[in-house]
Amino acid sequence: MPESLPTRLIHHSYVAPSGFDAVAPGVHKASTVFFGNVHELRHREWRDKSGYTYGLHGTPTTFTLEERIATLEGGQHCVLVPSGLAAVALVDQAFLRQGDELLVPDNAYGPNKALAEGELKGWGITTRYYDPMDPADLARLITPATRLVWLEAPGSITLEFPDLRALVAVITQANAERAGQGGANTARPLLSVLDNTWGAGIAFNAFELGVDMSMQALTKYPSGGADVLMGSVVTRDATLHHSLLMTHMRLGLGVGGNDAELVLRGLPSVALRYHAQDASTRALAEWMQQRPEVACVLHPALPSSPGHAHWLRDASAAACLFSAVFKPEYPQALVDAFCDRLQRFRLGWSWAGPISLCAPYDVPAIRQRHWPHAGGLVRFAIGLEAVADLQADLTQALQVFARPSA
Repeated sequence: MPESLPTRLIHHSYVAPSGFDAVAPGVHKASTVFFGNVHELRHREWRDKSGYTYGLHGTPTTFTLEERIATLEGGQHCVLVPSGLAAVALVDQAFLRQGDELLVPDNAYGPNKALAEGELKGWGITTRYYDPMDPADLARLITPATRLVWLEAPGSITLEFPDLRALVAVITQANAERAGQGGANTARPLLSVLDNTWGAGIAFNAFELGVDMSMQALTKYPSGGADVLMGSVVTRDATLHHSLLMTHMRLGLGVGGNDAELVLRGLPSVALRYHAQDASTRALAEWMQQRPEVACVLHPALPSSPGHAHWLRDASAAACLFSAVFKPEYPQALVDAFCDRLQRFRLGWSWAGPISLCAPYDVPAIRQRHWPHAGGLVRFAIGLEAVADLQADLTQALQVFARPSA
């Protein structure tokens, strides 16, 4: 008896010929993955990328993206997650247990700190905040319970560039002391993880500076289109990668094939975009610091910016962000009016997309430690527009600070 049309359409005999090759990798989308026989079903392996078992555990598209992100970062192993914050959460959940202590830089990405004060605190994990510009402060805060240290270069919003080598040396020394003491801590060494979203694998190689893991919000530079959310965690250590992969599996984290496609499409131009936006950002930051309304401009490539010497030693580029601190004589309402008056700069979160963005921040409200500036701060993310057009937009918006004539 011939099969019905629906069955014949679903179980169609045609298979496209192999050998197709093109610029863009193929987009594979799956929950179910087929096995040829029961032996394959029972023994096929996905953790080493030698086979496919289920959509959550990888497809040719996601495996390809993982390998390319690992190359971008100078690592060996990569896992993908649905956002940058999910990458932060994956690291924390893979390596922290009840009674552990987490150390986070005071200028870290805000949601990283919110996760620590929310879920991690509820799970019995203590978080303390160190001054990223003072390696001795990090050394003072490390205790036998400390398990994980987050690093960020530069700091979120205020863009201080820490001495990553010195911070990693502190962690290395702490592990050496633990090894000398023996006991349980030897089996669970202190780990370092860098939020490398700003560096993007372009400005510097995190692993050459000694970190154990590097995470990125692929939402930013690797995507470049401001139209996809994704994150990654990269390491050179197979044991750490295994721990990440198992937690990743148990949490059911996965990324869609179409989202992976968008990041794969952005990767070939990531270095070009990074350097183009870097050049535009430096030009505008240097111009902005000459403005009479501005108290200071924070940007690692500026000699006056905190940590400039560290950036000069360890990095070769400087991304698309700078922050301007306005003179304290201008109230926050006037700073907000300046932001509202901008036309080419749009108000919005994130960065590294084609459109320039700005946002005002209340820095003292999001820091544990003293913030030395009294004026309002605005962070700018420079897109791909012409510098002259962006400068003209800033010029017209700065007119809100002009005092009326007597």
